[in-house]
Amino acid sequence: MTPAVVVLVAVCTIGVSTLVWGVAAICRLFVEAREEHGLLVPSMYYRPDEVAVLIAAHNEELVIADAVAAARRLVPARNVFVVSDGSRDATVERARAGGATAWDLTPNRGKAGAIRAGLERFGIPSRFPLLLLLDADSRPRPDYLRTALPLFTDDGVVAVAGRATTAADAPTTGMGRFLTAYRERTYVCTQYLHKFGQAARGADAVAIVPGFASLYRTDVLDRIDIDAPGLSIEDFNMTFEVHAKRLGRIAFHPECAIAETQDPAVFRDYTAQVRRWSLGFWQTVRRHGVRPGLFWAAVSVFALETAVSSLVLAAILPVIVAAAAAALLGPVLPGTAGEVTGAVSAALPVGPIVLGFFVVDAVMTAFACAISRARPRIWMLLFPLMRVWDAVLCLRALGAALGRPSDGRWRSPDRRAVAPALQPAA
Repeated sequence: MTPAVVVLVAVCTIGVSTLVWGVAAICRLFVEAREEHGLLVPSMYYRPDEVAVLIAAHNEELVIADAVAAARRLVPARNVFVVSDGSRDATVERARAGGATAWDLTPNRGKAGAIRAGLERFGIPSRFPLLLLLDADSRPRPDYLRTALPLFTDDGVVAVAGRATTAADAPTTGMGRFLTAYRERTYVCTQYLHKFGQAARGADAVAIVPGFASLYRTDVLDRIDIDAPGLSIEDFNMTFEVHAKRLGRIAFHPECAIAETQDPAVFRDYTAQVRRWSLGFWQTVRRHGVRPGLFWAAVSVFALETAVSSLVLAAILPVIVAAAAAALLGPVLPGTAGEVTGAVSAALPVGPIVLGFFVVDAVMTAFACAISRARPRIWMLLFPLMRVWDAVLCLRALGAALGRPSDGRWRSPDRRAVAPALQPAA
């Protein structure tokens, strides 16, 4: 019984999908290392001036100027467009002052509606072959296009998923540093152990082209239902649309198309964001259902695994407390009470449960620190508590996805003004 408990908790902590796609990622590394890559020339892929940047923003006056500046380091100013989705602050004014073409959309329609409206308002599909969707709190690195555009040398690629990393301007509070470090671990594990394997040529099973900083070929946008009704976020649905309509492949490589994003530094904002992301995933799964193909099989397994793992992780702390109490009280309680607690202790051995949960989670932290070259911190041992909270939010979102549809309107997290040292040079 004890080994089974360890395996169950460990699998729920890591995930079957992580193991499968992690192996696929390793295989992809070996295959790509043995391939002979020809010399790329400029005519083989798109130029930066052929890329439009579209930023949908809602009350983002603290960060919009920096997002526009980051975009202008990649493309000409005339290629940068901002849709202010019913903002009540100075988002439009600061976007225009930064050199972008900005439009005040009123009333607000939510991010997906703002993207669709912006495409039509600025005529982007007819003017540009590529579109970079950028969040107002995202900053593409200077080599974003240099590394991303060559991925379009494969004619079958219609989208390049950007790689997310937490912005360097870390929050000043202890909670903020804790939350952003945990989020960075999530980014590393999901992108290296899931998405890299999913993007292998023989798989093409990438589940999300994140809307924070990703590229699409504009000739497929009219076939994607960007602002489908009833969804809280658009990026899961846009990705599922690519697969459902067989529009082409989605490329991803962790060394390409990297952008920094300003993650929540307040627990309330973190909770709202994770719940929104989870809700968007479950709503999209419900909308598209199950279809033939590897992608749909992978999504079905992941959805089932996520639900089961969330149930286990949501119950893990009460189980540990009950197991510890039974282990302590069993030897000292007399009669029937002692027998009952002894039986509980035998069925729920506290040591293996803790080993399968906390130790396995620590291995994930060590992996993320090695990849990102971050210094391990003692408070990272509390990351398992965040996994429990994520599981609770996931289950709540699953219930909400079965109920009333969302209207897609949003509330941005509290933003941090960009540190002076990170401001672009004049």
